[in-house]
Amino acid sequence: MFFTGFALAVAFVSPAPATPGASPSGSPAPSPAVSAAPSPAPTATPKPERFSAHLQATDTQQYHGGFRAAYSGPQSLSARPDTAKTIDATLFLGAHLWQGGELYVNPELDQGFGLGQPAPPGGIYEGTVGVAGYVSGEAYKVGRDSSYGRIQRSFLRQTIELGGGDARSVDPDINQLGGSIAPKHLILTAGKFSVVDVFDNNVYAHDPKNDFFNWTIIDMGSFDYAADAWGYTYGASAELTSGLSTARAGLFQLSLQPNVIAVESVPLRQYMPVFEFERRTSLFGGRPGALKALAYYDDGYMGAYADAVDAAIGTGKPPSTADVRQNKHVKIGEGLNLAQEIAPHVGVFARLSAMNGTYEAFEFTDVDRAASGGVSIDGGLYHRADDAFGLACAFNAISTPAQRYFAAGGLGILAGDGALSYAGERVLETYYKAGFTKHFALTFDYQYITNPAYNTARGPVSVYGLRYHVQL
Repeated sequence: MFFTGFALAVAFVSPAPATPGASPSGSPAPSPAVSAAPSPAPTATPKPERFSAHLQATDTQQYHGGFRAAYSGPQSLSARPDTAKTIDATLFLGAHLWQGGELYVNPELDQGFGLGQPAPPGGIYEGTVGVAGYVSGEAYKVGRDSSYGRIQRSFLRQTIELGGGDARSVDPDINQLGGSIAPKHLILTAGKFSVVDVFDNNVYAHDPKNDFFNWTIIDMGSFDYAADAWGYTYGASAELTSGLSTARAGLFQLSLQPNVIAVESVPLRQYMPVFEFERRTSLFGGRPGALKALAYYDDGYMGAYADAVDAAIGTGKPPSTADVRQNKHVKIGEGLNLAQEIAPHVGVFARLSAMNGTYEAFEFTDVDRAASGGVSIDGGLYHRADDAFGLACAFNAISTPAQRYFAAGGLGILAGDGALSYAGERVLETYYKAGFTKHFALTFDYQYITNPAYNTARGPVSVYGLRYHVQL
């Protein structure tokens, strides 16, 4: 297939010269101010870039063996051994337009499915279901056997420098032109991009192309952020940095309906405001870190779990939140995000999040309360500068109304076993990334999920992953 050939071709391209000081995560964040635990700025200021072009390709294969399941439903992870593969390749283009103004466009090719429910004869594989803390950040909620292209990001960024001392350098990176920036500055971003490009960043756990895979480890589990089925939407954000603090605010369009491909086309008909305050720290002998507090709300046509259960009484059918979306509701959520270096090459991280469990999840996943944390070690500790190791766990839960809804056979975004014997979902994940150059890495990943989709009648399940990643 064309896509597979393209990805393999990228994998064997001769590596470009190393980019000094490039972000260790490689995350395509559209702001030079988002790093949760920034390294000290280089003393030399790089020459300002007028244009940039970077390329990445990622191939992820996951497998799980058979596991115990008293029953299965429409959105259950297959209890039989299964494997799934995703491939993507992205071109990151950037251009300087005027003083402080930049344009970025990210065309992408995608192919494959996340683990889920194998297709019946003549049907289509139902991927990316069965676990609330889903097992691959590389898997979208849509999938195809053949390759397809999309423009995932297309946005403008305006940087307004406000002084505050000597400028610090900004290294060339994906979606980041090299140059310099004043310590005090305002960054405005508008267009199509991902909410988590700007919000909920964590230097140790936020990039499924380079670190952890699990959705509720790389993001706040209860951050039901605006997004289409690929994780992107239209909106704007502002980031004001001064001294050790950064305040962020954003406004984004929700989907037309919960968990669908189309984004709401009418401005402010269904939308999400989000706010985040970051305070950079200097603990453990002056080592860098950051603590962030985030709050948001979704304002849209979403169904209440209790209303859906009541509406299904006497019909002989399972409840569906799609039947009770006639009125607009506001769903509030909040979270904390910590990243801290504790020793040379060793960092710890943690996230806590919660949202109003009265209403259905709109965009992300079926999690009302979540806690995650772990440790990250880069290979510089043992003279393997391009390697990394991570170990983390996540604990996910849903509200009582959500439990009753799923027990009655309701379907959510990823959960839906047709019944439910409830207990909190628990995830353990570890990975080792072997970097052969600064541009190519092979990662081995293992996840152990207890009570997948909150169901004691199913699992536990072990998921094994292998990831190839090239970034130029």
